Amino acid sequence: MASVTLSGIAKTYEDRSGRHLAVHPFDLAIGDGEFVVLVGPSGCGKTTTLRMIAGLESISAGELKIGDRVVTDLPPKERDVAMVFQNYALYPHMTVYENLAFALRLRGASRADIDRQVREAAGLLGLEALLERKPRQLSGGERQRVALGRALVRHPQVFLFDEPLSNLDAKLRVQMRREIARLHAELRATMIYVTHDQVEAMTLGERIVVLHAGRVQQVAPPRMLYEKPENTFVASFIGSPAMNLVRGELADGQDPCFRAAGGAFSVALPAQWRDALGGRPKAGVVLGVRPEQVLVGAEHGSDGARVHCRVDLVELLGGEVLIHASREEHEITARIAAGPVPRLGEEITLTIPPAATHLFDADTGKRLLPNRQ
Repeated sequence: MASVTLSGIAKTYEDRSGRHLAVHPFDLAIGDGEFVVLVGPSGCGKTTTLRMIAGLESISAGELKIGDRVVTDLPPKERDVAMVFQNYALYPHMTVYENLAFALRLRGASRADIDRQVREAAGLLGLEALLERKPRQLSGGERQRVALGRALVRHPQVFLFDEPLSNLDAKLRVQMRREIARLHAELRATMIYVTHDQVEAMTLGERIVVLHAGRVQQVAPPRMLYEKPENTFVASFIGSPAMNLVRGELADGQDPCFRAAGGAFSVALPAQWRDALGGRPKAGVVLGVRPEQVLVGAEHGSDGARVHCRVDLVELLGGEVLIHASREEHEITARIAAGPVPRLGEEITLTIPPAATHLFDADTGKRLLPNRQ
């Protein structure tokens, strides 16, 4: 296996209206054996970045290294990478065995080596009983395992995954995530994985690269992304349901205080914000709080801002409940354990603990200190 180093990598497209940066220049060092996930909404540049690593898209600027080799201008076959796509791309007229063996035959491997490697990969993926079947006789999950196996038998330096689970139903996606995580743990292979599903990203990635509009927003392990998002985009994209974000301003006074737009409610901020926010009275800010940290009811003492809201939607999710409520223009979601729930349209009190809050600059969206530390 090998490391992957992107230095100032960028992708530019040209059309009649001019030049467009699909991926803005960025640096990223992926360690040997690391599992890195590129995540973001459609059109953010994640698949384009993966295709540049694979050699399927030309690199407009910057340098790409796999291991110690500069591969920026090398064709795909000379980069020693294997790619697993969203569509399985299996040969329909071949059996599972023949699909797995195809790349090895092209390389001129001996019959004994082909048989050994095919059966080794089939054993890793639980495909032994399916080797004589053709793709049309397989389920979606089985076809995706064959696609994984076809990449495995090549023993590449880097595995590249382009939304490989998007065509599977929810249950199969969970099963295949377990398979991919197990394979990485056993092989300690370098893996780069693209997805739009933040749950998938948080489950699989040792580090996650969040992209938006062709720009890298944050690179961090899953827990850091969740607990210390760099900006409002990351805060809203990572987490299900997303972080509550409320626009407002810093109120005048000796002690730091957030006041929601329109004066709907106020939140007294922890004392350590006093110095960090000095000189910013009336400055536009965005307050963030995770749904699981919003408390329902007024019996939580004086530590927290009480917000009187109307219940707009209640989602019963088995062991937990999501309560979507609103106060004037502001919407707040609370995640609570299963139990008695309010009725639609009922007036309830939500409590926002000051220690659970995050603050972001309203203009730039960037995280404000001290929570950034």
